[in-house]
This record gives sequence, structure tokens and C-alpha cells, in this order.
Amino acid sequence: MTQRLKHIIKKARLVNIIIYVVLILMSYQFLYPLMRMVSLSLMSERDIINPTVNWLPKSLTFNNLRVALDNLALEKTLVNSLWYSSLLALCQTLVSSLTGYAFARYNFKFKKFWFGMALMTFIIPTPVVIIPRTMLFTVVQENVTQMFGTPIPQIVMAVFGQGIYSAILILIFYNFVRMIPKVLDEAAEIDGANAAQTFFHITLRMSLSTILLVFMFSFVWNWNETYITSTFLRNRIELLPERLRIFDSIFATYGQNYGAGQGSAQMRINEAYKMSATLISILPMLAVYMLVQKQFIKGIENAGITGE
Repeated sequence: MTQRLKHIIKKARLVNIIIYVVLILMSYQFLYPLMRMVSLSLMSERDIINPTVNWLPKSLTFNNLRVALDNLALEKTLVNSLWYSSLLALCQTLVSSLTGYAFARYNFKFKKFWFGMALMTFIIPTPVVIIPRTMLFTVVQENVTQMFGTPIPQIVMAVFGQGIYSAILILIFYNFVRMIPKVLDEAAEIDGANAAQTFFHITLRMSLSTILLVFMFSFVWNWNETYITSTFLRNRIELLPERLRIFDSIFATYGQNYGAGQGSAQMRINEAYKMSATLISILPMLAVYMLVQKQFIKGIENAGITGE
């Protein structure tokens, strides 16, 4: 019995070692770009063009970050990106929760058809639908009010469930609501609660973890989206990701002020500036995740009921 127990323990340790090795290798693939960005961002020009310097800089400098901050116009673009992405994320979270709840709790005609159509919006490529959407908002702009150059088109799309990856957000809420026991809704109905009261006082209170998850996804997706945003917003509101997208052209105009010329060495220096700008652009995402992480875990603990 003792020998068998020792064999089981050794086998369990071997399995754990294999699991840890696989997890470390996988995490390295995700951490490598971030570590590389940090390394290049803190290197001086001499370290960047020095072939013997690969990861650790010999002389630490924050000049690359300063140049990136100047070119990104961070004071303006960061604030604009925060309120713009938050507004769209709030709209998508509210609409996705209502839509997912309706599909999970109610039976109506052509329910499967409409649910399939909602999921179809995720499958269809964005460039395919961007043209008819642009034509639609052009007609509205000619007859009603200004559309292009304002947040209105993307807000309208988010409210009507056509925001960025709204189908995935609806599916997340749909699956979670299905796990909530229907007896809770029936008990609320017996107590005199209507559908809206049941949704806001029971479903949403139990869905804190899902709400945070959907809001985070929506916020990050809207933050990183540049194709749709540039199509409708047309640079009337300067956003940080859009500024990063055109960083090369901006730096080509003002790069001479920082001694950026031609040649392979200067190209590496320019790449260090761009890595610094990329690092700055993802820091708000990391900050948002760190702020939401504790509440996210707490929401999972509070939402303990997962079935009947």
C-alpha cells in the first residue's frame, strides 16, 4: 500500500511539473512582446545601435518615453479615448444584458431565427457591412443631423446591438442567464414583481461578474478599434489608438527634432520610439484590468447559484 501511494505521489508530481512547464512556455509567448517593449523603451541610442546589447540597457533613459508622449499628445488623446470607449462599453453592456436575458427567458416567434441572425453579425466581416452602414448614416446626415465626425453612429450601432463583437457579448449573457434558476423569477412574479423589476433586482444583481467581464471586453475592443472609428469619427476626436496607428507618419514629420534621420541605425531608434508609444497605449488597459480584477473575483464569489 505504501509503495503504491509513493507511486501515485510521484506520478502526480510528474504531471504537475509537465503542466507548469507548458504554462511557462505559453506565458512566455504572451510576455515576450511586453518585455521587449519595456526593454527598448528604456534603452539609450547607444544601446539600441550596439549589437552587444540585447535585453538589459547599459545606460537607463526615459527619453524614448518622453518623445513618444510628445508625439501621442497624451493629455488630450488619453482623456478622449477613456470617455469614448467607456461610453460605448456602457451602451453595449446594457443592450447585451437585455438582449441575452430576453433570449434566455422568453419564447417568441422566430426566436431561433433572430438568435441566429444576432450570431451571424459576428461571422460577417466588418468591411462587408461597413458600406451599407455608411450609406445609411449618409442619408440620415443629409436629412436629419450631422453624423460623420461625431460619436452618434457608433452609439446608435451599440444601442441596436451592432457594436463591436456585440454578438459575443449577447451570447455571454445568454449563457449566464440560462444558468440562473427560473424559480427565482417565478418567486419574484408571485411577489408581484414585473419583468423589469425581476431583471434589475434579481438577474443583474447576480450577474456582477458577467457585467464586469462584458464591460472589460467591450472597453478593450472599442479602445483598440481603429477601422470603424476612423470611418465614422474621421479624426474629429483624437484618440490614443488612432494616434498610435499613424505614429510613423507623425514621427516622420517631427522626427528631425529628435535627431531621427535615415539609415538602419536610425530605423532601430525610430522603432524604439514606436515601442515606447505602444507601451504607453496599453498601460491604460493594464490599469483598468488591475482596478476591475478584485471586483471581478468578488463578483464570481457572490454569484454562487449556477443551477437548480
